[in-house]
Amino acid sequence: MEAHSAEKFSLNEMARALYVNGSYLLRTFRRHTGITPLHYHHRLRCAKAGELLAHTNQSISKIGETVGFVSSSHFSHIFRSTMGCTPGEYRRTHGDTPEELKRT
Repeated sequence: MEAHSAEKFSLNEMARALYVNGSYLLRTFRRHTGITPLHYHHRLRCAKAGELLAHTNQSISKIGETVGFVSSSHFSHIFRSTMGCTPGEYRRTHGDTPEELKRT
């Protein structure tokens, strides 16, 4: 999943690649990790986005696109629910970018 985190997520494709049933994969994954594969996929994307927010001056919408979100509103929604703050707040508190970017 980590190598393909920017790609569209499909539980059924993942299950086919592992030669298991999708329901079985979902149950087993959740039992071992405590979260669903989709939630794990969101965490991977948001972790990568957090790195980019903190260490680059790319726009928030470009970062969302880079990590695989099709819209900036969906990126912001998933990032906030996963990380506990908006992408802009994350950049302001974690970033090593110039001060003028932290205000945007």
